[in-house]
Amino acid sequence: MKLGLCILAALLAVSPAWADSDHDRARRAVEEGRILPLKDILARAEASHPGQLLEAELEDEHGMMVYELKVLAKDGRVIKLLYDAGTGELLKVKGKGGGR
Repeated sequence: MKLGLCILAALLAVSPAWADSDHDRARRAVEEGRILPLKDILARAEASHPGQLLEAELEDEHGMMVYELKVLAKDGRVIKLLYDAGTGELLKVKGKGGGR
């Protein structure tokens, strides 16, 4: 019985972290207007760097929310695009200039 209570207490202590997933935090940030929706960022990326989206992540970079996109460019290069999630500004392009 004591072991069961200890396990239950441990699960209750950890469960708030599970409930507040990255997806939930991102959705809340969009709803609160702190960041732009991913679809807006994807439209900007497609306009300036057309290709196939391989991966999209929302990251906290030293207190700044940043969308990191990996795109397979039409010439076959994989490029990484970093966007300020709040303003939509393109911050950095990695992989540009390299190629096959």
